[in-house]
Amino acid sequence: MGAQIIDGKAFAAEMRGQVARHVARIKADHGITPGLAVVLVGEDPASQVYVRSKGKMTAEVGMNSFEHKLDAETSEVDLLALIARLNADAAVHGILVQLPLPDHLDEDLVINSIDPAKDVDGFHISNVGLLSTGQKSMVPCTPLGCLMMLRKHHGSLSGMNAVVIGRSNIVGKPMAQLLLGDSCTVTIAHSRTRDLPDVVRRADIVVAAVGRSEMVPGDWIKPGATVIDVGINRIDAPEKGAGKTRLVGDCEFDSCAEVAGAITPVPGGVGPMTIACLLANSVTACCRANGIAEPDGLTA
Repeated sequence: MGAQIIDGKAFAAEMRGQVARHVARIKADHGITPGLAVVLVGEDPASQVYVRSKGKMTAEVGMNSFEHKLDAETSEVDLLALIARLNADAAVHGILVQLPLPDHLDEDLVINSIDPAKDVDGFHISNVGLLSTGQKSMVPCTPLGCLMMLRKHHGSLSGMNAVVIGRSNIVGKPMAQLLLGDSCTVTIAHSRTRDLPDVVRRADIVVAAVGRSEMVPGDWIKPGATVIDVGINRIDAPEKGAGKTRLVGDCEFDSCAEVAGAITPVPGGVGPMTIACLLANSVTACCRANGIAEPDGLTA
């Protein structure tokens, strides 16, 4: 294996330390405690684990954590009323509604009911438009984390050829916008892309975000390229015993690592950066709401 491993867990820990220092400064200088509200509807096990982790890390960096856990049968009217109250609450600087929502709730309607200035997930249509036109916005956490790791590894990304595999609103599209903002030449590839392997082989940077386990083999990777694997897929692991599973990315790690110059592992790569960037976005939202200078190194 020749690739340098990009340690997202260590980078995220460093970033949370930065967030904690900025929170302490905001408290000391302005008497304000940044606050993040997380809304969970229903009892999806993965969402419950994720929300607990968010609450724990929010408290660890010194921010206020407001958790709202609602029954799966909660009506759209009641959910929108809660969001309206959080929009009006000056102690709440960031609002996150955990997805997916139960089927009877309109996710687009719910997301777009959040005040764009408090939309720390960066999913509101106003933030999508601002990002796509190069204006100041709240940026989706996972793509922001990917960008920060790329900047840390390369310094300047200007002029690099980047391929984003995947066109989701959550990762693929905003990732492409962020790379364009850093002056990359960007291609968005997807399931309908003709000769996908050849497209990927031209890339200095590959961001894989398709949600298909080990879809990208090493022979698709340009020698020395940087591979950012956003995928988190669970597959059978009979070597661990009957019924056991393991996590893999969208890339075949071993074969890609033989060719790439640098690569993120799964787990321990992009995943830890998502919550770190959520905390960073919450601090940024607090600063913008109160006319405080935004912290360096925590935004795109």
